[in-house]
Amino acid sequence: MIAHLKGVITEKFNNSLIIDVNGVGYEVMVPAGDFENCLLEEERKFYTYHAVRENSEELYGFSSLMAKKLFELLISVQGIGPKAGIAILSLAEPEEVRNAIANADTGFISKASGVGKKSAERVIVDLRDKVGAPSKYGTLDVKEVAKSNEPDEALDALMALGFSLKEATLALEEIDAKLPVEERIRLALKK
Repeated sequence: MIAHLKGVITEKFNNSLIIDVNGVGYEVMVPAGDFENCLLEEERKFYTYHAVRENSEELYGFSSLMAKKLFELLISVQGIGPKAGIAILSLAEPEEVRNAIANADTGFISKASGVGKKSAERVIVDLRDKVGAPSKYGTLDVKEVAKSNEPDEALDALMALGFSLKEATLALEEIDAKLPVEERIRLALKK
């Protein structure tokens, strides 16, 4: 399994990137936000999900571990495949998508290409208890956190330590998002 890729972006097309890793080009499909934030000839790291099917193999890439874990939760829902998962994550930043699921916002989820009202309801029912608490994130409104294009390194670090997305979100919920990453992690681990 390919867990992540780090290389130079050599081509961009249709929400896909070609990433050159030591002379080997990998085609990686990414959410719209990641696609827009990437520049040609820029070195980037993407956490990847390798989808193997009977007649195809595809790589899906995410700039943060949180986005990858949210994608894996989305595709665990019956009727939501990798392309629909990418479409849902293309609606907004991962934290805003997570918050929409936690708040049972089917209207937001159903805006994704290829995702109807029934599929959006199924996403809410299956994942609402798995994504953590809604509305606030630290001392900032979710909208403020989602506007920053920076991945939450504290959240990624907690998930790398074995926390689920829900556990990591709950651990960071009461901690000021403006504190340094190391301090936020330390405080979250004390809980």
